[in-house]
Amino acid sequence: MTTGRRTPSAALVGGSMNDAVTPGSDPSGPPGRSAGPGPGPGGDSPAPSRRTVLRTTTGVAGASLALGALGTGPAAAAPAGTTEAQATAAAPPRKGRTMAGVPFQRRSTVRVGIIGLGNRGGSMIDLFLVQPGVRVVALCDPVRAKAESAAAKVVAAGQPAPALYTKDEDDYENLCARGDLDFVYVATPWEQHFAQARAAMLNGKHVGVECPVAMRLDELWALVDLSERTRRHCMQLENCCYGRNEMRVLRMAHAGLFGELLHGAGAYNHDLRELMFSPDYYEGPWRRLWHTRLRGDLYPNHGFGPVANYMDVNRGDRVVSIASFGTPALGLAEYREAHMPPGDPSWKETYIGADRTVSMLRTEKGRIIRLEHDVSTPHPYSRINSLGGTKGVFEDYPARIYVEPDHTDHRWGDFSRYAQWDHWLWKEHANPPGGHGGMDYIMVFRLMQSMRLGLVPDFDVYDAATWTAPVPLSHASLRAQGAPLPVPDFTRGEWRKPRAGMDSDK
Repeated sequence: MTTGRRTPSAALVGGSMNDAVTPGSDPSGPPGRSAGPGPGPGGDSPAPSRRTVLRTTTGVAGASLALGALGTGPAAAAPAGTTEAQATAAAPPRKGRTMAGVPFQRRSTVRVGIIGLGNRGGSMIDLFLVQPGVRVVALCDPVRAKAESAAAKVVAAGQPAPALYTKDEDDYENLCARGDLDFVYVATPWEQHFAQARAAMLNGKHVGVECPVAMRLDELWALVDLSERTRRHCMQLENCCYGRNEMRVLRMAHAGLFGELLHGAGAYNHDLRELMFSPDYYEGPWRRLWHTRLRGDLYPNHGFGPVANYMDVNRGDRVVSIASFGTPALGLAEYREAHMPPGDPSWKETYIGADRTVSMLRTEKGRIIRLEHDVSTPHPYSRINSLGGTKGVFEDYPARIYVEPDHTDHRWGDFSRYAQWDHWLWKEHANPPGGHGGMDYIMVFRLMQSMRLGLVPDFDVYDAATWTAPVPLSHASLRAQGAPLPVPDFTRGEWRKPRAGMDSDK
């Protein structure tokens, strides 16, 4: 999507605004039907009014969230001596019930609206259109040609022509206000994710957001609070948790094949220099410009999500601290000098984002997780995807394993010999279509299946906030010379209760 809408301010998150009432609509009712009585325990309940939610979330951007403004300028890092207890105490009080373990309301058809139809949204629509019991009802992008191209796919799939919202960069608000949507999918530039997820929930819709789900700590807390108050799920999509290797390792870890888990690693090491300077690939320079604003890990979710699942983060363990370190920012400037003509607008940019960021995270159980981010230097694609315990270790790129008693010769073993541990989703969908090796299809299939059958989602707003928290926190830690900073407990204590996640039964 091509909008350049400003990043919402902290005042927008928790302060006053014109909140003239837009009630949430019944997610399974006909267009225009207002919310009625809730379905009772276990299902979607009617969304509170926009006025109610805004009133009860006032104060989210308070003094306890001093890292809230990290998205756009200099940030004051938390004191290096901040303790875990202080970090927990800083969490704003819960204003609604937890969304952990809350199922969707069962429905025969899931009605989807899509915001953003560029590279990602324009391809992901194909995966929604092949799912049983899914209708794409509405599309939004200010570039009308992209919306029309996506609409043609909907009609070609045998569905009615979707409504188009292309008037301006704020037309997504009209899509979210529709009464005939159950789920909104957001695939826009990062700075727009928070406002669009917020609009979806305020209008009674479940929402799935491309990563990162937001860019600031106060925005993450606001999404948690909105999910709890509106009783609508807010989920981090494109999370790389549904890959075949990732789901196999998850099941092996839960079966104890790695013993007691000790460490893991994940990354987004992907040479994006050519794409970030391309005049055609991204709609404008929005992604490159983030390297002029933040120094830390801009894209932790791909690597963090799978390892968090292996270690049951938010489901029996939690991440308590992060310390980040970064190299000088040289790669983008060198690429510009070699490839961009004089007078190109990029010559006005000053890059501050570290070429390689390394973050060390610690969990409540004493485990450590290493995250890396590098999109500015030559490097073969790698998410690292490593897990180690008292009985052995797995490492990806390429996939290899060493676990006792199967291996005792100090040589890597063949990971393909462990196919019996594949998740049932991969046994049913052995050659799925779509990007990222088929994991995108598996993710959309499972999410839509969960909504149709009334299941608890495999991941929720607490996972979205946790997996994204390294974006602002790594920046703050780098500014504080690598000082460890507390990671908030977005679950407000619910992490202590073991519960199901992606290692689901069929």
